[in-house]
Amino acid sequence: MQTNAIPAKRIQTKELVVDALFIALTFVFTAFINVRLPIGGNGGLIHLGNIPLFIAAIIFGKRTGALAGGIGMALFDLMSGWSTWAPFTLIIVGLMGFAVGAMTENRKEHKRLWYIAAMVVALIIKIVGYYIAEIILYGNWLAPLGSIPGNIIQVTFAAIVAFIIVDPLKVIARKAGLI
Repeated sequence: MQTNAIPAKRIQTKELVVDALFIALTFVFTAFINVRLPIGGNGGLIHLGNIPLFIAAIIFGKRTGALAGGIGMALFDLMSGWSTWAPFTLIIVGLMGFAVGAMTENRKEHKRLWYIAAMVVALIIKIVGYYIAEIILYGNWLAPLGSIPGNIIQVTFAAIVAFIIVDPLKVIARKAGLI
């Protein structure tokens, strides 16, 4: 019996290792480098987890970005007592990583402009996604506005750091044969 199905792309061991590394880095940067904000109903949290998320997405693409962001930050939610947020985080931050990776993959011209555009899209996904999540969890349309400033600060800082270091890291990854 012959099938005409397109064979699935096999994921190589090094891709699994890179995915696991960036999931772990995102978790660590979220869990151990953070500040809880005393604003809004939920307060919110500013963390550095978006830095490895952006680096993973830009260097290794949308799959690694989605996995690193979604799983890394959802694990933080599960292990830090914010487990109610884990499903939302998995989806929202996974979409952020996917969007950044999809927008920056294989860009030769104006790639730094694409980095900026991708991180702005990630910010919009974060603000809208968590706003909707807070409406679902709290049943209030006004309270979620309190988390927006923290989201802006968090993503903007991560975008600046990632923007500065991603190209040198991309060169290192290329020399190491990872991309």
